[in-house]
Amino acid sequence: MKFTADFIWGTAMSAYQVEGNNSNTDWWEWESNKKRGQRYPLEASGIACDFYNRYEEDFDLCKQLNNNAVRISVEWARIEPEEGKFDYREISHYKKVLTAAKERGLKTFVTLHHFTNPLWFYKKGGWTNIRAPHYFSRYAKECAKELGSLTDVFLTINEPQVYALMSYTIGRWPPNKKNLIKSLICQLNMISAHNEAYKKIKSVGKFKVGIVKQVVWYETYEEKPYFWDSWLAKFMFWLNCDFFLKEVKKYSDLIGLNYYFTNQVKNLSFTHPPGMVSNLNWWVNPDGLKKVLIHLKKYNLPIYITENGLADSQDRLRETFIKNMLKATYDAMQEGVPVKGYFHWSLMDNFEWHEGYWPKFGLVAVDRKNLERKPRNSFYYYAKICNNNSLDE
Repeated sequence: MKFTADFIWGTAMSAYQVEGNNSNTDWWEWESNKKRGQRYPLEASGIACDFYNRYEEDFDLCKQLNNNAVRISVEWARIEPEEGKFDYREISHYKKVLTAAKERGLKTFVTLHHFTNPLWFYKKGGWTNIRAPHYFSRYAKECAKELGSLTDVFLTINEPQVYALMSYTIGRWPPNKKNLIKSLICQLNMISAHNEAYKKIKSVGKFKVGIVKQVVWYETYEEKPYFWDSWLAKFMFWLNCDFFLKEVKKYSDLIGLNYYFTNQVKNLSFTHPPGMVSNLNWWVNPDGLKKVLIHLKKYNLPIYITENGLADSQDRLRETFIKNMLKATYDAMQEGVPVKGYFHWSLMDNFEWHEGYWPKFGLVAVDRKNLERKPRNSFYYYAKICNNNSLDE
């Protein structure tokens, strides 16, 4: 199973999860003011993996993986710590980071928003503020002006509907609201923000711009399901896929797909059959990835799998996971789906949001005491695939 000669092989990270000390954000404030009896977050992010200072060491690991690209994010709160005031020292830092990636032959996929917000933006109502698209697109334009020469692909917003779900529907992330109307407003503002950012970035230069969308595959548990189970599976898939993507298609050069799991519907509730599951109890279903990719073919846009991985602290399942997910990807490509690249989540263990540091997604283990990086066996397995551009032994 040989992939195309120009196929992109990479790993993915996000600023807040690996940089450390992102103290001017809504997340940091939430972590720092945990109330008695409040379950989440399980722990504070703190220094994270100290990627802010150790990025060269980590890009060296990318090269050892035989990667030809890396996906990172820049922290909005660092670049625009006060409304309308850009910090060019931090911009200079990100130029150094991107230059280091380029020096190692890595194409750069740069995400502009990965769940965290500057405090000033958060205090204005964040993504429920009617001016949120304006604030975000202004920041995106500055990133294009300052970082564009070192960026191969700009990715505006990571998993916008996950953000809306966790922050405004379930209320597990800041601002910890349970309000369906605000969740919808958040999503609509993020649609507008992406579209406006796309236009602002394009006004600076001919950059490639896309969005990153997590898509869960939904199907029924029973072969002959009840009508309402079948309806719910179709509705949930539409809601977490086409509802958003159809509104940003016109302003996208590509689709970034994050795929982790499949949900099955049984008696109007979500479940999964016995089988491979991650430490987070996510059902590993490669066939779901193939079905999502085939569905996305209708958008006639290049597709990059921008995240795909599993929490596996013992590294027992990861090699099988990678093999089966890449086989599903290859099979979809054989059916004409324009998949152009694959980024494994993640290069290294990092801060997994409200769950803290216990879920281990990394190809590289990180010792929480001294931050020493140690490649797992799956690191070498993925490196071989990347080197050979093939799943064949």
